[in-house]
Amino acid sequence: MKGIIMIIDGMGDRPIKELGDKTPLEAAKTPNMDKMVERGICGIMDPIRPGIRAGSDTSHISILGYDPYEVYTGRGPFEAAGVGLKVLPGDIAFRCNFSTADSDGIITDRRAGRIREGTEEIAAAINGMVIADDVEVIFKESTGHRAVLVLRGEGLSDQISDADPKHEGKPPKKVVPLDDTKEAARTADILNMIVSKSYDVLKDLPINLERIEAGENPANIIIPRGAGAVPYVEPFGDKYGLKPVCIAETGLIKGIGNITGMDLIDIEGATGGIDTNLENIERGILDTAALDYDFLLINVDGADEAGHDGQLDEKIKFIEKVDDMLARLMEIEDAYFILTADHSTPISTMDHTGDPVPILINGPEVKVDDVKIFSERAAAKGGLCRIQGCNVMDILMDLMNKSTKFGA
Repeated sequence: MKGIIMIIDGMGDRPIKELGDKTPLEAAKTPNMDKMVERGICGIMDPIRPGIRAGSDTSHISILGYDPYEVYTGRGPFEAAGVGLKVLPGDIAFRCNFSTADSDGIITDRRAGRIREGTEEIAAAINGMVIADDVEVIFKESTGHRAVLVLRGEGLSDQISDADPKHEGKPPKKVVPLDDTKEAARTADILNMIVSKSYDVLKDLPINLERIEAGENPANIIIPRGAGAVPYVEPFGDKYGLKPVCIAETGLIKGIGNITGMDLIDIEGATGGIDTNLENIERGILDTAALDYDFLLINVDGADEAGHDGQLDEKIKFIEKVDDMLARLMEIEDAYFILTADHSTPISTMDHTGDPVPILINGPEVKVDDVKIFSERAAAKGGLCRIQGCNVMDILMDLMNKSTKFGA
């Protein structure tokens, strides 16, 4: 038997007045998700705990059965591992955005027009930047507007704040130390210098001048956040006795797969946005399911992007496209298939919230409940009732007859 967890990133939402108080998932046409519900058992899940606003990273860590309060040091290390950088003990890693700033230093677009092309050239201009003789600056592009930054050297700390202002119309935040150590103060100073110098390095880069000429926002500044030191994580295969593989679009989720010891499958055209190539993702999942892996972690990200951008119609359309893909995936044989989200990204807030998300399980001997529709409210009536992310792997291992007895 195989275990498959497919996470539709940011799929959960809240009732929307324009939809007659339905959520995007309730408004979407999802015949295949509904068919899966009719064959399975469902419920609602708090990715971490009720009311906790989970990040995609912390929720995935929890769903995989790790304690995010112990494992999570920050988002940076997972992003760095996800783009193939070899991070070392003592490295301080950050996730970054390519962003757009005006001549006054005000951020006018946190995602540089959702830039898709030319980021390798932009990253190369930052990589190796000299700020301090004893600190190496390592910078690499990820998917779309995302990138990673690693600082390598002595006397550094991850106890520093973010530079991300979170909203347009503000300058980058001044990075400050979060404790009284000289290491934190030094690292904060270095990061502030990198942000400032990145604008000077990137503003006249040919590719950015070309973007301006074409009426597109230039990627002329980097905004780091999510500082973290590389954690020790027990390999997933050792923890559960499974051979795992990860199919994901973004560097963040690939990094979680990498740090937990999963094999990674790259999918051509997987952008992490609503324009992602779902046909290639579907083909990659089916091909991988035919191999000798007995656990697949799958993440599809477009619904989250639409939620963050407040794109109601696009979120509904993306959910419907994923539903169409499920018509083939749900026929994978000899598998327990878990479908859920890692968090809610409501259109109304354009950010993650602590709302629970729907979850369903298909597979042999599952106790089918009476729910007929896959949605936030319908799933709450299901036989799984309300669980937490940390329960998912325990339930899956028990269904796969791979769990150990607790007690005599």
